[in-house]
Order: sequence, then C-alpha cells, then structure tokens
Amino acid sequence: MACIENAIDFPRSSANTTPENGLRVASSRESQSAVNICGKPPLLFKLDRPDVRAPVTALLLRLFFLVLGLSLLTSVAQAEPDQEVRFPAPEFKSSYKFPETTIPPATSEMQQWTDVAVLAAALSLAAWLAVKRRSRRGIFWLMVFSLLYFGFYKQGCICPIGSIQNVALSLFNSHYALPITVLFFFGLPLLFALFFGRVFCASVCALGAIQDLVAIKPIQLPRKVTIGLSVIPYAYLSLAVLLAATNTGFLICRYDPFIGFFRLTGNAPYLYLGAGFLVAGVFIARPYCRFLCPYGALLGLMSRLSRSHLTITPTDCVNCRLCENSCPFDYIHKPNLGLARENRQTGVRRLASLFLMLPVLVGLCGWVGHRLSVPLSRYNSTVAVAEQILAEKQDSALEPTLETKAFRSKELTEIELIQTALTIRSQLNLGGWIVGGFIGLVFGLKLVGFSTVRMQKDYEVDRTHCFSCARCCTYCPNDPGNKALFTHPTPATLQTSAGISQPKSSTLAPELASQA
Repeated sequence: MACIENAIDFPRSSANTTPENGLRVASSRESQSAVNICGKPPLLFKLDRPDVRAPVTALLLRLFFLVLGLSLLTSVAQAEPDQEVRFPAPEFKSSYKFPETTIPPATSEMQQWTDVAVLAAALSLAAWLAVKRRSRRGIFWLMVFSLLYFGFYKQGCICPIGSIQNVALSLFNSHYALPITVLFFFGLPLLFALFFGRVFCASVCALGAIQDLVAIKPIQLPRKVTIGLSVIPYAYLSLAVLLAATNTGFLICRYDPFIGFFRLTGNAPYLYLGAGFLVAGVFIARPYCRFLCPYGALLGLMSRLSRSHLTITPTDCVNCRLCENSCPFDYIHKPNLGLARENRQTGVRRLASLFLMLPVLVGLCGWVGHRLSVPLSRYNSTVAVAEQILAEKQDSALEPTLETKAFRSKELTEIELIQTALTIRSQLNLGGWIVGGFIGLVFGLKLVGFSTVRMQKDYEVDRTHCFSCARCCTYCPNDPGNKALFTHPTPATLQTSAGISQPKSSTLAPELASQA
C-alpha cells in the first residue's frame, strides 16, 4: 500500500510530556521516523507497563474458533449423502429441442493420420490391381471397401474433392492454416494419377463407388454431347476456387449430392439431387464423375501425362473388337485406319478459324464472368450485410434483420464494413474475368481437339478421362487372366460353325467327348 505522508497533523513539540497515568507522549521526531519507516501513522501514546489482558483475550479467541471448526467438521461428516439440499439449483424446463447437427465431430490427430495411411494403402492397391494385375474383380471389392470406409464410416469428410477449397483458401488467405493431413488428401490422388492414371476414381473415391454400383444398363451418349458436357467440371472447379479464395463459401461441400446418403440425414433438396444422380446413373454411368466433378478435371490433367497407365491388352492388339462396347463411359479410341479422310485444306481452314476465334471466345466468356461478379458477391456474408445496412438507411420502413443487429453490436463502423465489401466485390470482379476467360479457353481447346483426327491402328483408352476400372481388360483374349474364358476353335467346332454335319460314328464319340 502506498504511504500517505502528512495526512494527519501531528503535534511537533520538542519536549517529552509525561502525564500522571504513566503515559508518555512521543516526540515529533519519533512520530516522523515511524511514519517514514513503517509507512503508517504511529501511535501517539505508548504504555510503559505491559498489558496482561491481551494474551488472555487472544487465547480465548483461538479456543473459540477451534471449537467452532470442530463442530462444523463433525456436522459435515455426519450428514447423509442424499440429504436434501436446502437451496436446490433452479431447473428450467422447455419444450424446445436442439436440432441434431449433420456435421461429423472433429477427429483426433491420430485418426487423421490413420485416414491418410488408409488412403495411401488403398491407392497403392488400386494402382497394382489396375496396372499390374488388371483385375476387375479386385478393383470392385476395393471399391466396396472405400465406399464403406470413406463414405459411410467417415461420412464423406474429408475427401480429396472438397480439399480443393481448403487449398485455395490457404493460398489466398494468410489467416487460414491448412492442416497437413488435408494437404495429403489433396495431393496423394494427383501424385498417383501422374504415375498410374486415375486409380483414385477406379476404386478409392466413395462418390464414384456409389454411382458405379448402380450402373446396371448404361447407354453411350453421342460423342459431341460427351465433349460438350466435359467442359462443366472445369467451370465448376474455377468457380469453387474463386468463392473459396474470397472466403465466400465452400461450393463443392455445400452442394455435394451424396453427402446426405453417407450421413443418413440432410436437407431434402440435396437428398433429391443425390437420388436424381443415382437414378440417372442407372442409364448414364457415373454422371457426376464425368460431367460435374471438379477434382476429376485435375486428375485428368495428371493422368494425361501418366507413365504407366492401364491398357486394354498387355501385348499387341489383335483388333478382335471384343472390347469395342465394353466401356460404359465411351472412353475407348477405336482404330481409324482405312476410313475416308477429309480434304487437308478443309481441315487446315477449320483449325485456322478456331484459333482465330479462340481470343474472341476467351474475351466474351471473361466479360460474362465480369457481369456475374455482382450477383456472386451477394453470396458473401460481408457484402450481403453491407447492402442490407445501406438499404435500411435509405428506407426507414425496413426493419433491421438479425444480421444487421449483430453487426451494430460490434465495434466495427459502417464505413469499415462498406470498404471491406467493396474490396471483396473488386476481387470477385477480377476473378470473374479470369474464371470466364479460363472457361472460354477450355471450351475453345475442346473444339480444337474435337476437330483434329489422330491416326491410330489399335484400340486404346482415353488417358485423360479413363477411370481405370479394368472393365475392358476382361474382354481381351491376350490377357493371361482371361484364358479360361476363351477356348480355341477345334476342327469340330469349325465344322459346326460352317454348317457341316458331323458323322455319327461310335469311333469319334470318345474324341468329341474328350474335346468337349
């Protein structure tokens, strides 16, 4: 405690005064020294003889408090455990029930690394089954395991498809730290695709597995329709990256059509969307993977450069045409030797026209993305609150919303909010130009690729889009694993196929029986 000097006026007499009662008055010098040293005002009077009553009083006080403490301890020890509390805690009863959350609880770090290990093991096994073993049966059972583990057990979180948004947010937002396990989920399938093709799509992706199981009667769409719809994944990818980079939202996770099935709950519109994809998947194999999946666009770019990709035949193709209709996705390039070719001048003129049209297409699509930046910005919560506050200031009849009330309770000012909203809108404006131009570039390159014809003599898979499901491998007679499925023709079978009747001789019966 701070010393307060000269708060009281002490008598400053130079001589000591000795009263009759044996009390002496302290001198002014003694009083000042006591104040300076102890920090407290000194006693003006001091007894010359000791007070014998003080020790007795202190002893009695100590005995009193000791007896009081012992009595309290005794009463607590003798109290019943279930004794009724005198002042019970209040109970608040309400008919309101908290809704069950659909977001899975956070997993421990050990469980996250376990998931990474399972993903790496599943990718390694898928690469071995597709490239080396060429086993459709093994890929199928691995696909079932991935559906049960990454789909229903992990409830679809976290998956490499949704990790695109986490990576994009970490690149453009310095306040967001990307977990290392999420980075592994994002990078491992791309790394395996760079070496072995899209083995992740074959049997590790839970979204692809649930669609593959319902592909009962698939039909092949026209080639032009397939190429036109293949632009949508690139548009979806670029838009998801833009919204995640500006902290507007995670578009992929929000509109995941199958997450409700994995968690056995969800909003009705999303469940209907997933059911629509599954019903369409009965006739159009894997519609989400082929025409919407944003991660498939990245996997396709890696798979195009893969070193060891799945092939239809392990040796030279014999053009038996057995695999021609084996792929339900129409990702097999057929040989075109001997077919009529168009005039070279016509092809060169068409390609020149497409390359001249490419900058125009990029600029036009970029302008469309710029025009859509304002509607997209309203999906950002900061921009939406800023617009609502401006609307309430212009129209006094508008009642404040819950969001505007929450903002006004904070320390931020409206000017700061509007400046932040304008910054976000300018970022989306620039991103709209980039995203639109990127989509136009992809569409133009798709047209160029469709217009060029590459000569080939064998049946080959489309490395960019092939899922490495190994369906076509089961139709190849040169595959050692399919020898039991194919029988070489014998003279008897050749005669039967040619319509020559076999002689009914008892001497030939044992030979035919042995050949059969």
